[in-house]
Amino acid sequence: MAVPAGETSVAWWREPTKDQWYAWWAAWLGWTLDAFDFTVFLLIMKPIADEFKVPLTDVAFVLTVTLWMRLIGAVASGWLADRVGRKIPLMISILWYSAANFVAGFSPTFMFLFVCRAFLGIGMGAEWPAGAALAMEQWPIRSRGFMSGVLQGSWGIGFALSSLIFGLFFTQIGWRGMLWVGVLPALSVFYVRKFVNEPEVWVENRRRQRAESREVRAPLISIFKPGMLLNTALACWWMASNFVLYYSLTALFATHLQKDLGMSPALLSIPILFFNLVGFVAMSFWGWVGDALGRRWAMIIPAAIAVPIAPVYLLHTDFTWIATGFIVQGAFGGALYSQLPSYLSERFPTEIRATAAGFCYHQGAIWGGFVPVVLAFCAEYFKVGLVIPMLVGTVGAAASVVIALLLSPETRGKELTAELVVA
Repeated sequence: MAVPAGETSVAWWREPTKDQWYAWWAAWLGWTLDAFDFTVFLLIMKPIADEFKVPLTDVAFVLTVTLWMRLIGAVASGWLADRVGRKIPLMISILWYSAANFVAGFSPTFMFLFVCRAFLGIGMGAEWPAGAALAMEQWPIRSRGFMSGVLQGSWGIGFALSSLIFGLFFTQIGWRGMLWVGVLPALSVFYVRKFVNEPEVWVENRRRQRAESREVRAPLISIFKPGMLLNTALACWWMASNFVLYYSLTALFATHLQKDLGMSPALLSIPILFFNLVGFVAMSFWGWVGDALGRRWAMIIPAAIAVPIAPVYLLHTDFTWIATGFIVQGAFGGALYSQLPSYLSERFPTEIRATAAGFCYHQGAIWGGFVPVVLAFCAEYFKVGLVIPMLVGTVGAAASVVIALLLSPETRGKELTAELVVA
């Protein structure tokens, strides 16, 4: 039985019920495997460009379109999750992105690959709003920030897994084999179907909507109504800044080490692997900070520290400096996203939560999608390599994150209820 809010007589990990743990693990697993299927592409962009004999900018645009298509999946999944429950869209999304990645491995042409990765973006975008709502709506207030950090940090685990497989097996399986491995996440659907139940707060909210004849049929429109518009706009700004920062750090880092510095797959996989492992641990720490000091400070502090770290590894050609600096950056620029599931869930009411979180989060992906193309274009057009564009993107986006959060509300300790707010 769950402990009442404010009660701390038991350890925090004993407070959630079995069903709450099942739901959280389902979201964690879905996001980890989602990350693997997406980030594997960051590691194989140069080999793809070489095989199909296309410019690197064209391959970077595949990444851009994948990010853009996330918004379509997020809005559709959010609407479905707010209408029929969090569980069904989560299962659909996992099957979708797994199949798309697998089929991409058979690409006979670059255009075929382009289309497959675009479809993957839809499934990828659909996973986050359903999974985040499923986990956060059920989790106790006392440790919600911490478990939000562990949940969001699972992206780093997925990225680390893709870099590990890349470093160990790329020379044997090639870029096609890396994509074929991406079908394995589909197996997690069996777990979700058998063990996961809908959050009680959502079930009660839907019951009230029907009982009072106040159903929200167009939740996307509701987030732009006067009472919600400012909150939505600030959330969109903050998320856009997050995406630009993250992809300034990671989108072309592997390509920089391959193209500019001539590093081998095994060598370049080391800093990427540890960047993500450190990021996972750090997100758990910043999640704890979110419960102790507030959601905003748990993101403002690492964003600010990310700025002076960036030139430490970007302006050096020595592998030791590059690896050490990038790994340290994993604890700050790579880990300031710990509060995304909790903060977005707490900023919006139950009847529009999945739609709002999905839209605000994934419209940021639109802006993040411009990053690899803009960085690659600047590097080639100005003949400066990838370092300077990556540095400018990192510093500018980190500053934008800080400003957006300073203007946004604090939500630490907020209880998620079944009350009708916008219905």
